[in-house]
Amino acid sequence: MITRKRENWLRMLFIWRGSVLSKILPRLLLLALFSVFIYQYHGVLFHYKIALNPAAFTLVGVALAIFLGFCNSAAYDRYWEGRKLWGALLTDSRSLVRQVLAYVTSADSQAGHTNLFVQLAIANAYALKHQLRNTNPAGDLNRLLPTSLSATLLQRQFIPVLILKEMAVWLKIQEQQGRLDAITKMGIDQNLDKLSSVVGGCERIKNTPIPFPYHVLLHRTVYIYCFMLPFGLVDSIGWMTPVMVTFIGYTFMALDAIVEEISEPFGNEPNDLALNAMSLTIEHSLLEMAGLPVPPNVWLPGPIID
Repeated sequence: MITRKRENWLRMLFIWRGSVLSKILPRLLLLALFSVFIYQYHGVLFHYKIALNPAAFTLVGVALAIFLGFCNSAAYDRYWEGRKLWGALLTDSRSLVRQVLAYVTSADSQAGHTNLFVQLAIANAYALKHQLRNTNPAGDLNRLLPTSLSATLLQRQFIPVLILKEMAVWLKIQEQQGRLDAITKMGIDQNLDKLSSVVGGCERIKNTPIPFPYHVLLHRTVYIYCFMLPFGLVDSIGWMTPVMVTFIGYTFMALDAIVEEISEPFGNEPNDLALNAMSLTIEHSLLEMAGLPVPPNVWLPGPIID
């Protein structure tokens, strides 16, 4: 995800990184060339004059804009819910570690007894990130967890859930050994339940995309509309046809591309959620809370480009 301040109006016209223009540029160039061809031959295709009324494009354009707005709202809802879930992951992880550091017997805490729990909480965030992005979590798990535990987890599919189980087992052991009373353990366990809800919510977004017929209908309608538009404008605006068609095509095609991009918020595209940065933030803050050294690559000096 790209995080940057808003530039002045002139520089905004030429910003490339973070814009979907790079994805749709070949299609726009094809549309522009097609419009030039239609203008050159005055709307005649295969020796047949295709005369379309511009009023029809106005009606279709309004309906298409409304439908694009609906799909854009649905896609942004998924994006924003994903961001709220990762915000909850940060908050609940901090609360969980704070409770463990405060209520587990202080002597053991000073001896580093709680370090494993802190590392499990950090590993949970990284494991969730890798599960959502279908990437290999081995590097992060081997770095954060004991070798035997990491090797066991890497043989499983739903690693974040199993890490939460390990955290629950750790709490049970503390209770059995008298370091934690039952009532406090129940309160701490509530934050484990919240982390489990975060994992389930992220899986729901990832595994339940916007219904495919919506994407197909939107995609087909946008491109049919854009490639028919030159026939409706060539007789009324003449040489300006390629310019206006390309501009209108950019608006509709860009919205179509944005809907496709942000509807899957956990990917690696420029406008997806900054899961790398948020995982680093969780690691940084939990290590500081536990009084553990923070590796140099975990420091977050300012705005993050994921």
